[in-house]
Amino acid sequence: MLRERGLRLTPQRQLILEAVHELGHATPESVHNAVRERAAGVNITTVYRTLELLEELGLVNHTHLSHGSPTYHAAGEDQHVHLVCRTCGSIAEVDPVVMEPVTDRLLGERDFRVDVGHVSLFGVCGSCKEAE
Repeated sequence: MLRERGLRLTPQRQLILEAVHELGHATPESVHNAVRERAAGVNITTVYRTLELLEELGLVNHTHLSHGSPTYHAAGEDQHVHLVCRTCGSIAEVDPVVMEPVTDRLLGERDFRVDVGHVSLFGVCGSCKEAE
């Protein structure tokens, strides 16, 4: 895909893409740490620019799971909704079908199509609720 757009598949781009696949939900910082273990010369700016490029190419997607950096995951994964625990920070994934009542209503009433892959719901997970 990179070559089709006149771009090269550099070792840094390959390492960054592999890190996103291996890490699952990966922040630019976690990708940078993983890549640095294999290639110490890759800086954080390169990671950010490469993640943006990979998203433009449709190879990765991002969502916001906190107030910090976006979280990236491989584009080939099934769409899912993120459940983020505000207490322990755990991230769970659920099938987007749980959002259908909301997405159907928004489509019908507002002609608005929700990008479910970017949906993150914040709350308290069962383990943390039991500990309260």
